[in-house]
Amino acid sequence: MHHRNDTSALQALTRKGFVVDTLEIAAPWAALPTIFDAVRAAMLAVPHARAATCHLSHSYLDGACLYFTFAATPPADEVDATYVALWDAGQRAVLAAGGNLSHHHGVGLNRARFVPEALGDALPVLQAVKDALDPKGILNPGKMGLRSPFGSVAWP
Repeated sequence: MHHRNDTSALQALTRKGFVVDTLEIAAPWAALPTIFDAVRAAMLAVPHARAATCHLSHSYLDGACLYFTFAATPPADEVDATYVALWDAGQRAVLAAGGNLSHHHGVGLNRARFVPEALGDALPVLQAVKDALDPKGILNPGKMGLRSPFGSVAWP
């Protein structure tokens, strides 16, 4: 139990060419079983995927955080494409099943491309708030899925 959250072994796997990462989400209790099944199925359908595991890390009266860990063993020339495909598959499965974009890790460069899908009609509202509070666009440019005066930021 003392080492249950120790992820240092994952670094050794990445040095050997594995793609390994985590995806955490939040959702109401009723949606969690569907999200669990959908994310695992979507990720395991990605070529070279080897594992998609999950644990519940935070729970509340109205829902919980599911924390997925995934791994793949792509050829060296497909590492980036496999990594992006795993994220795309997992995150889109979450959104389609009624989950939130993130629980506590936030959006950042990785999840920015999913913000329009996650927010739908609310995206212009968030953009207006960002424009009003940050008229020069210098706060976290490209990390919220919003328009940036500096153009798009490449990821990965």
